[in-house]
Amino acid sequence: MASGTFGQLIASVFSYFRDKSWFLRWRGGEKRTDMDDELQDILLRLGGVTSWDQLREAVRDAVGITLQNTEDLVVYLSDIATGTLVSQDGLAGVVHTLPKSGLAGKCAEEQHLIVAKALDIEDPLCGLLPSASPTLPENRTVACIPVLGSDNARLVGIIAVVCDAVSSNQEKRLSLVGRHIAVCVQRLHQMATQQRLPPASTTTPTACSGSPDGGTCMGSSYDNGILQLCAELHDNDPASMQTKVVKYLERHTQSECCALWIVSSEDATEVFCQVLGNRVLEEEIRILIPLSCFNTVVTEERSITLDDISENSRTELEQKMDMKIKSLLCVPVINQARSKVVAVACCINKIGAPRFGQADEDVVRHCFRYTVPVLTSVMSLQKERQLKQETQSMLQVAKNLFTHLDDVRILLREIMMEARNLTQAERCSLFLVENDELVAKVFDGHVLDEMGEVRIPITQGIAGHVATTGKILNIKDAYSHPLFYRGVDNSTGFRTRNILCFPIKDRSTVVGIAELCNKVNGLYFTKHDEEVAAVFSIYCGISIVHSLLYKKMKDAQYRSKLANELMMYHMKGTEEDIKPLLSKESVPKPESFHPQMASFTYSPRGIPDEETIRATLSMFYDMGFVYRYRIRHSTLVNFCTLVRRGYRDPPYHNWYHAFSVGHFCFLLYKNLNQLDMLKDIEVFALFVACICHDLDHRGTNNSFQVHSQSVLAALYSSEGSVMERHHFAQAMCILNTEGCNIFENLSTEDYQTVLDLMQDIILATDLAHHLRIIKELKQMAEDGYKVEDPHCHKLLLCLLMTSCDLSDQTKNWQTTKRIAELIYKEFFTQGDLEKAMGMETPEMYDREKACIPELQINFLNHIALPVYQILSKVIPQSGLLVKAVDANKTMWLRLKRESSLRKLSSANSIDFFQIPFRSENGAAEFGKGLSEETEEELAEGEAEPGRGSKAGAVEDISERNNNNNPGRDTTTKSS
Repeated sequence: MASGTFGQLIASVFSYFRDKSWFLRWRGGEKRTDMDDELQDILLRLGGVTSWDQLREAVRDAVGITLQNTEDLVVYLSDIATGTLVSQDGLAGVVHTLPKSGLAGKCAEEQHLIVAKALDIEDPLCGLLPSASPTLPENRTVACIPVLGSDNARLVGIIAVVCDAVSSNQEKRLSLVGRHIAVCVQRLHQMATQQRLPPASTTTPTACSGSPDGGTCMGSSYDNGILQLCAELHDNDPASMQTKVVKYLERHTQSECCALWIVSSEDATEVFCQVLGNRVLEEEIRILIPLSCFNTVVTEERSITLDDISENSRTELEQKMDMKIKSLLCVPVINQARSKVVAVACCINKIGAPRFGQADEDVVRHCFRYTVPVLTSVMSLQKERQLKQETQSMLQVAKNLFTHLDDVRILLREIMMEARNLTQAERCSLFLVENDELVAKVFDGHVLDEMGEVRIPITQGIAGHVATTGKILNIKDAYSHPLFYRGVDNSTGFRTRNILCFPIKDRSTVVGIAELCNKVNGLYFTKHDEEVAAVFSIYCGISIVHSLLYKKMKDAQYRSKLANELMMYHMKGTEEDIKPLLSKESVPKPESFHPQMASFTYSPRGIPDEETIRATLSMFYDMGFVYRYRIRHSTLVNFCTLVRRGYRDPPYHNWYHAFSVGHFCFLLYKNLNQLDMLKDIEVFALFVACICHDLDHRGTNNSFQVHSQSVLAALYSSEGSVMERHHFAQAMCILNTEGCNIFENLSTEDYQTVLDLMQDIILATDLAHHLRIIKELKQMAEDGYKVEDPHCHKLLLCLLMTSCDLSDQTKNWQTTKRIAELIYKEFFTQGDLEKAMGMETPEMYDREKACIPELQINFLNHIALPVYQILSKVIPQSGLLVKAVDANKTMWLRLKRESSLRKLSSANSIDFFQIPFRSENGAAEFGKGLSEETEEELAEGEAEPGRGSKAGAVEDISERNNNNNPGRDTTTKSS
């Protein structure tokens, strides 16, 4: 029989056994087209090729039948020696490799059909496909067809052809042709590695003496059997596939039982069996290779029989397989592509003969010559499925862990349970590292109480070794390891066989140790278990650290809440203080405190301290806030009392300062008719912000807070305006205190609005903020205030807040001078602290260097006067405030001139306020009684450059407070 005819017969038999209905339909069971007949013939022809030349010719014909009007064609096929794709086609007729660039290179990279309208002139295929010019007709294309191996991952060929446009039906036919070509390539590769001899005349297998590897010359019945077996190996279930192979081996070797022992792909130190005879095992049987009869088969790649193994190995195998072994044949299953043993085929108890012979070995080798690629592919697929399942399991594990961050003990219990499930361990112990000790809070899923915690030194035992080295430890035989302590097993009766101990880290720091004991379905923990543990430990580390951090945060919150409650308790007024204020009738009219209460010339600092809260209540009522916003009188009393107690007692930034600022807001409301350009709720927010704007002031500015690394700086320095944010936070704390929320009856929208306004207004008291918006304020004054513009509203509120904060500069000279003394007392106290801490102290904070008149003149010129000048342009009625500030500046100029003439010197600048000056006589009437000569001297003094210039103290202020630590303090505090 000719080889081509035999090949066609074999292909027909293969097609018949794989799908009978398909075979009959194609062979005449249904009416077929000429194209179907031609395609079937060429597919049969592909099944019978025995050489590469025949394959190339069959490929040309198959493509020509499938596509229309093929013109030029190049076929690249996998070379067995190099693995590269080579071709003998083309005009040159020489062997060349597949180009890495152009259309062919793109097809090889993407591994799917690519159809192009034409080839680029630089494409390497241009010389091989002459008709594929850049100017192809509209209906002509260049098709690049990939041929993929049985695993759909390895490229075994590429076909490039010029043809008509490719239809979807033709794509399906090309896919079918490609699969048949791939089978042919695989068969030719196997034939090239083995010596194929003509079939024998008998049906009994006989050894081929001419085969260097002891190969077999199988008869037609065996070829039919292999074809039928290959046709049945179409499912992706490893157990089902192994069952079919085992049945084939039992039938053709006449064995009582056969088994396929798969070599573990992780570390190749053990084999496992999933199918024994016709039984799919519920649990895999695993055997260590070095200690078993399979060691010779795997390491030396040769077959063994029962005579080649020891009695101990035979006994172990009988126990594992639960059967008596009378005869045995173990044959290595080699993956030729990787040149390694991937399995061991075992035939047990020959039927009708005392032992297995060479013919039986040949049957096994012949079987796996064709089935090992499918088996390895399916095992790889199973491995991928397992990895996918483990990835999904790991994600679920992460979800389970991260939902228990609120309780570290429950979290540890979850970690132990998940660790046991992932690695199939019998027991698990978990230790946390605390103060050079390993602490077990949970054991075998049971949460221990505080007294029941187990603590061991960090240097003791296996867990201690892992904790100190930070490396995973996989112990296959616990009793032979020097660090294992048997005393626990002796006392509990538990037998520890193997241990997997791994560290749980937070970055490079070990925070815990997990110790797993006794692999359930295996001899020991594998390399795969180590990898799973390594990944799992990352999730454990993240969850444990965050859980401990969460606990610390909750503890800190509880402590903060207790401290806040304690602070609020002591801030609350006594019943004796509050009771007289609880009656509305006890709140008098503002003018009852002083006839000039609503006049800009009046200083509220003359009101006694015990009457200031009553005066604040009076202003709330007089401005209409109580009735307009439905504020309960008791709530207002509680609020004002807490605000009063919320201020500390530094020389200047105390309750009297806040009360004065709030009073000036009251003056603006009473005296400036144009204040109605703001909304009522904006004026309300402004007044409340005024009395709250310096809550809990410590007498130091923002720069000091940051450089001294205070708690406030830790909380707020990243956002800037440290003290201002603290003031607002304290105001919110008071509002959130029961019975103190004066905004409680506002609508949701108004409530949020008034809080946002308060925050913006209080933050506006920062000097850095004022300096940032000064240009916008001047521009608004030039362009005119626009009532409909929200940004103008915000700028005006900031301007009004600053004018209130600096309002002491608008009072009479004696008040202004007294305020300056308080301010510099506070400044110099901070300067003393800075010196003690080794910090650089600015001149205005240094009691030994500060020139107070010069600093004040500088401050009034560049900070205070511009504020009131802008305000007078926006609201002309406020022009008298500019005159008041200017009059006080005149007095400072007099004092500066007189102190220069008298050449005053002192080691303490604050002593300046204790020296009597002639210039202060009659200072109540600003600007009167000055001679022309004195006026000229004052003018000259003001114009003198030096420390009083803009480059002097004010520049120091702005620079110091702009350095990410803006301090509103120094706006008002150098006033």
